[in-house]
Amino acid sequence: MDIPRIFNISESAHRIHNPITPEKLATLGAALRLEPGAQVLDLGSGSGEMLCTWARDHGIVGTGIDMSQLFTEQAKLRAIELGVADKVTFIHGDAAGYVSDEKASVAACVGATWIAGGVAGTIELLAQSLHTGGIILIGEPYWRQLPPTEDVAQGCLANSISDFLLLPELLASFGRLGYDVVEMILADQDGWDRYEAAKWLTMRRWLDANPGDELAKKVRAKLNSEPERYATYTREYLGWGVFALMPR
Repeated sequence: MDIPRIFNISESAHRIHNPITPEKLATLGAALRLEPGAQVLDLGSGSGEMLCTWARDHGIVGTGIDMSQLFTEQAKLRAIELGVADKVTFIHGDAAGYVSDEKASVAACVGATWIAGGVAGTIELLAQSLHTGGIILIGEPYWRQLPPTEDVAQGCLANSISDFLLLPELLASFGRLGYDVVEMILADQDGWDRYEAAKWLTMRRWLDANPGDELAKKVRAKLNSEPERYATYTREYLGWGVFALMPR
C-alpha cells in the first residue's frame, strides 16, 4: 500500500504536504485552544508535522494514519526529533474508513478528503471518532476566483470547475451539513509557493541522482512544466484552508 511514487519523490523533502506554512499551522493549534492530553486523530497525516508540533507545543496525544510508507517513516523520525514519540503514533495504512477506538477531541483530515469521497463523506467519517463537544478539522481547496473556463480549472489540476466552491459557498455548505464553522486558517500565495516551488528543487536533485530511473522522464516532464502551470493557474485561482467545525 502506498501513494503514487511521483508524490513520494516530489514531496520527499516536505514536512507539510499542503499549502499551510509552519507559522499558520502553529496559529491553528493555538486557535483551537488545545488542552494537554487532548486526543487528536489525523487521517492522511503525511509526515506528521501537525501532530508532532502540537504534541510539543500543547501536550496533545494523537494518532496519524497515512498511505505513504515514506511519509509515515518520516513522521516517526520527526516525533523522535521533537521528543514526542511517547505522545504520538503513526500508522502506515489506509485512512479510508478508519474509526478510532478512543474518541478524539479533534478529528482531522487536512487535505485528503478523497479518502471518503469528498467533504461530506469525510466529515461523516470523522464524526464517528469524535467525542461530544469535539472539533472536526477539514483541509480543502476553494476557488479564490471562479475559473472562466473548464480549461483553466484543469490547469489548477481540478477535473472541472464544479470540483470546488468559492469560499462563501464552501462555508455555507458546512452549515447545510449541520455544522458550525468555529475557526478557519487560510493559506496565502506565499504558502502555495512554499508547497509547490519546494517540489522543483527536490525533483531536480532527484533527477541528478537518478538519471536512469524508470520514472526519470515523467519527473523531467513535470519539472519542465510545473513552474509555468503553477504560476498561470493554481497561484491565481485556487485557495486552500483548514476549517474547524462543531456539530450543531
